[in-house]
Amino acid sequence: MSASPIFSSTRKISDEKLELLRSLKAGDQLKITQTVRVGSRLWTTTVKGTYRDLNYLATGVTTDRVPEDDIIVPVLHFLKENKELSSIAIDDRTIVERVTE
Repeated sequence: MSASPIFSSTRKISDEKLELLRSLKAGDQLKITQTVRVGSRLWTTTVKGTYRDLNYLATGVTTDRVPEDDIIVPVLHFLKENKELSSIAIDDRTIVERVTE
């Protein structure tokens, strides 16, 4: 991904995470840890895979409203070790690490 801004309309992405996301290239090996909260419970899961792309998911309400109502989140696309294509939305709880072996 080029040096274009990476942003999320829900939470600020840390400068460290932004630097890593901007530096990723197709084929980089990743370890991704994501924590999901449902009610008062938290689930954490980790997956390894190969970086494919980073872009955005823009969601909004079903009526025509102003663009400021849209929710925009960065989405990381990768190939899991089992060859399954996968994508995750990056949030403040997502940890992305480049794996060097």
